[in-house]
Amino acid sequence: MRYERLEHTADVLIKAFGNSIEECFGNAAYAMLDTVLDISTVESLETVCFSVDGDNLYDKLYNFLSELLYLFDAEHFVPAEFNISLSQSTLRCESRGERYNPLKHDPKTEIKAVTYHKMNIDLDEPSITVLFDV
Repeated sequence: MRYERLEHTADVLIKAFGNSIEECFGNAAYAMLDTVLDISTVESLETVCFSVDGDNLYDKLYNFLSELLYLFDAEHFVPAEFNISLSQSTLRCESRGERYNPLKHDPKTEIKAVTYHKMNIDLDEPSITVLFDV
């Protein structure tokens, strides 16, 4: 299981799982985009690479998910696969997906922002919990 949706009264709260923290980052991104549209309809037709900086894992996670939200909102790019590498100060992502097509990609819920509220990174499990403002 990549992620589960947790109970929350107004917003969307997810918990992403993986065998590594990098995989958890990718699954958190997958969960975010699966909230916005039916991600199972997205094909890996295009590659977009980017990097974000952060002082810690929480900042990197916030900046990473915010960048993906920007790519969706401004560039209409919907990634469905993520290859992530983490260094001391930088997260690098190679994402594969395609351009958004409302006729193909069934829209679901609009995410306004990624939040730090309830954000948790568990390196032992490993897992990531994130709240999205909708």
